This record gives sequence, structure tokens and C-alpha cells, in this order.
Amino acid sequence: MTTPASTHWTELDSPLGRLLLTADPSTGVLTSLSVPGQKGGRTVQDGWRRDPALFRPAEEQLAAYFAGELKEFRLELRSDGSEFRERVWAALDTVPYGATTTYGEIAARIGAPRAAVRAVGGAIGANPLLILRPCHRVIGADGTLTGYAGGLDRKVRLLTLEGAIQAPV
Repeated sequence: MTTPASTHWTELDSPLGRLLLTADPSTGVLTSLSVPGQKGGRTVQDGWRRDPALFRPAEEQLAAYFAGELKEFRLELRSDGSEFRERVWAALDTVPYGATTTYGEIAARIGAPRAAVRAVGGAIGANPLLILRPCHRVIGADGTLTGYAGGLDRKVRLLTLEGAIQAPV
């Protein structure tokens, strides 16, 4: 994990509110994307350096995504987590645009037992790269829209944008 003094950041406007992005300045690799009020989301810390230019590719791709013109992000991402979380997050990266999967399916993809579904949910909830790593595409086994660190209303908006669910009336 990068130290606070070496973290670069920017904020971007989006249909989901102001997004906070962080990156490692030596590599330009994105390390987090948080939304306002996000459970476990990041906030700007003393010593961080605002550097909008570093985030231009992310800004362009996020704008295209929200405009319905981009289906797959091509950004370098890095997150730090336990080996289990890293496996869960890698499985999230394989869920395609417009599709959904379940917590149980993610557990199966990583070779975890069915009993690990709760742990899988915890790892998904700890995803530091909302939107970019599509944890919003994970739903309950019965098809219900369950927890999302950014709020269920944002999950609905993302899944509607991607055509995975119908817009609520």
C-alpha cells in the first residue's frame, strides 16, 4: 500500500456523485475509486498531492462508460488485500459488462467452498476500486440486489446503465 505522502488524487464529477480517485505517482496505477458516503471509502489525507493530469485516461474512460460508449476499462489497477481478497477481486474482473453473477458463483470461480459465500461478500464489500472493478455486478442467489458499498441506488444505476436490469419505474 502506498504511504499517504506518496498518494496522488483527483476528483471527477459523475452521475453517481463526485468520484475520488487515487494512484501511485511513480507508476500512475490506480489504487482506489470511491464515491461519496461509501462504506469504507477513502477520503483525502494530509500530504496527498492533487494531480488531475495523472488521471486523464481514467477521466476519459469513465466519461465514456457513463455515456454508454465504453464496456471495458483499459486502466492499470492495483489493490492491496489478503490472498483471498485478491482472488475474489480477480474473479470480479472477469464478470462482463451487462452481466451479473452471484456470490456463490464467485466462490466457485475461486475454488472456495459454498460455506465461504459470506467471506466472498466481505471481500467484495472491501473492493477499493468501485465501478472499475465491477462489484456492482454481483447479486443475491435469488436475483435480489444486495449490498453495495456505494449504496444500492448506485448499484441500480450502474446495472441499468449496463442493461443488466430494467430501469425502475
